[in-house]
Amino acid sequence: MEPNLEANRKMWDKFVDINVRSEMYQLAEFKRGVNKLNPLERSEVGDVKGKSLLHLQCHFGMDTLSWARLGAKVTGMDFSPEGIKLAQSLSKELNIPARFICCNLYDLPAHLDEQFDIVYTSYGILCWLPDLPRWAQIVASYLKPGGFFYIAEIHPVSNVFDNEKDVTELKMRYPYFHEGPMEFVAEGSYSCDEKMEPHKEYEWMHGMGEIITSLCDAGLKIEFLHELPYSCYPQIPFMQKDAKGDWRLPGDEPFIPLTFSLKASKLV
Repeated sequence: MEPNLEANRKMWDKFVDINVRSEMYQLAEFKRGVNKLNPLERSEVGDVKGKSLLHLQCHFGMDTLSWARLGAKVTGMDFSPEGIKLAQSLSKELNIPARFICCNLYDLPAHLDEQFDIVYTSYGILCWLPDLPRWAQIVASYLKPGGFFYIAEIHPVSNVFDNEKDVTELKMRYPYFHEGPMEFVAEGSYSCDEKMEPHKEYEWMHGMGEIITSLCDAGLKIEFLHELPYSCYPQIPFMQKDAKGDWRLPGDEPFIPLTFSLKASKLV
């Protein structure tokens, strides 16, 4: 694994230990039977009963297992050994059938050789990938003819704004167009205020054009692209939770797209 990705993998091992205890993930609720998928994904993916589903970058598997609770035959993958260990433990403890694979996404073809009805991924995953065209090729390779890929993700436009905790207004900080990795130092997880030993991390910027073009070049047909003025968590600190539990920027009118969802099918 290349050094940047290996540094990120070590950081995500640390994140597992923090996130499992955080209020954001609400593991205790999940163990009591609460489905952790957001209404957006459930409504747009649709009925998964009896369908095979591959979840890319699954962290410690709560969303993967939530799809299984809805009737899907699930496989989850992630590059964090600690995440996969916890996912396997939850599967066994809760008696939810699931398969989990630990590897770098770009190495997945060496570990998994089959196709699925659905390939799924969500929220905060593209920024960890240096090669989006290769990612899209891997996505397409795991789809059965007639199957589809679905992603719900942070909108790349919202990633250009300052997200430090003391920010009180929209202020551009990061470039929309940037080649190569950007280096940061993480002192804790995004899920809570718990601190950890500072750790270098590397992220990549991918614009909407690159995302869509990569999927089209991989042979997938875009069925829809929805740009949304809300998020599932406060990605910009002064966002406010609405009556439905979504996070929005304050004010009566939406300012920018905060998330997007996309469905792309593999032609028969």
